[in-house]
Amino acid sequence: MRTNEDKLVTVSVLGEVSSPKVKVPYYRVGHDGQARITPFTGGITYNVRVGDRALGWAADHVEPGASVKHSDEGANGALNLLACVGNEAVVVSGDAKGARGIVTGKHGGIEHVLVDFAPSDLEKMTIGDKVQIRARGQGLELEDFPGIRVMNIDPDFLGWMGVEVYGAKLRVPVVGIVPAELMGSGMGSPLSESGDYDITTQDPEVLREHGLEDLRLGDVVAIRDMSGFYGYSYRRGSVIIGIVVHTDSFISGHGPGVTCLMSCNDGEIEPVKVEGANIAGYIEEKRKS
Repeated sequence: MRTNEDKLVTVSVLGEVSSPKVKVPYYRVGHDGQARITPFTGGITYNVRVGDRALGWAADHVEPGASVKHSDEGANGALNLLACVGNEAVVVSGDAKGARGIVTGKHGGIEHVLVDFAPSDLEKMTIGDKVQIRARGQGLELEDFPGIRVMNIDPDFLGWMGVEVYGAKLRVPVVGIVPAELMGSGMGSPLSESGDYDITTQDPEVLREHGLEDLRLGDVVAIRDMSGFYGYSYRRGSVIIGIVVHTDSFISGHGPGVTCLMSCNDGEIEPVKVEGANIAGYIEEKRKS
């Protein structure tokens, strides 16, 4: 599979481990009418990592690993736009200085970049520690597939995913295929190079029908009949390939978020269900190398 990887620019972007933020008293009213106070976005999450389940936590929109954000709005915009899934990150301040991690996704609205670190490194980190990311991937093109837009993905991770050329199509391993009618928060976003798009989970029976009840953080999934070319929109025959980045939510129209990795409008992508299509395997290989 030919790409323009040799033309990509690698650039540093920086953020700090971001604290959870709340105005007290604070309740989130769920789709069932119940008001809850649970953990949510931000901070260092010690016991929820990529590879863990995305549904069923006593929590809302939890981000695995370390949530990274810059205090300057413009710098944070660059961080969220340029950081790509699979990029290497390094802690550059505090007791965990030198610890290395991998970007696993982006969360829109709160505008966080999510980074997986080894548990021993998370224990040394504190809120406010600076994390620098070697951003590479935006501008990546598949030279033999001009009808596929690629975004938010490090070329090394793309190579690991097991994507195969099959005639005029690109076969992409995924854990599951999500129907367009399950997609919620994120619709109307002006671009797909930042943030995420939520799978709604208010109907457990529909999730079971489509084999999505056991989704895990870091799973690669396909979204059927949705285009991610310039923001998100319904288009029959389109496909989005993305990665699950945060946990479920009690709020109507929300659920596990998906950061877009590639999209087509005319059927060039053929998703193939493969058990274990999850970035956790890539991270494990990177840590061993």
